[in-house]
Parts: sequence; C-alpha cells; structure tokens
Amino acid sequence: MGVIKIRNIRVYAYHGCLQEEGKIGSDYRVDLSIKANLKKSSMTDELEDTVDYVHLNRIVKEEMQIRTKLLETVANKIIERILFEIPLVDKVNVKVSKLNPPIGGNVERVTIEMKRKR
Repeated sequence: MGVIKIRNIRVYAYHGCLQEEGKIGSDYRVDLSIKANLKKSSMTDELEDTVDYVHLNRIVKEEMQIRTKLLETVANKIIERILFEIPLVDKVNVKVSKLNPPIGGNVERVTIEMKRKR
C-alpha cells in the first residue's frame, strides 16, 4: 500500500448558499490523499501501473467548477469520480477549504474533510 498526496490545489469557484457567492466566487484550496497499491509501479517504473496525479488534479479542478451550495457536495463528487475512474485507488481523503468565507467575522478559511474506502 502507498499514499499519494496533492496539497493546496488552488481554484477559483462559485460554491455557496448565498446568491452573491454564485456571482462573485471565491478562492478555494483542496487537499487530496489517496491510498493505493503502488508495489507494481515501484518495480515497473511505468505510469500506467500507478495513480496518475495529473488525473487526480484534473478531477478536482473539473468538479470544483460545477457550482454547489455545500462544500460537502463537491467533496463527495470528487471522491465518487476518483473511485469510479481510477480502480487502483482503495481510499480517498479530500479536504475542501473556502478562503475568507462570508460568515460575519475575520475567518481565514472553513474546511470540510471527507473520507471513503472502496
């Protein structure tokens, strides 16, 4: 078993329950961690034998561009796509952070974290 982590994927997106959030958008950060059997790729040195982190990054960016009200929803969609598209992945952990959320205070970020096993 091995772990692949992609940290601080930066995206600008339009998630949120407020109408203004759908119009002006906000900065987001996504952290992704997956567990997979990396033994074969460590021996073959071939990309097709591992989990391509370019593919992981693309899934995150594409799903973040589809507007949702809740961060939980977009995190779940990221997890579902990874498990559907990349059979080698056994476990996914995703954190989605909204920077400077409009919650009436000086808050750097709000983060949700979701995990799922195959």
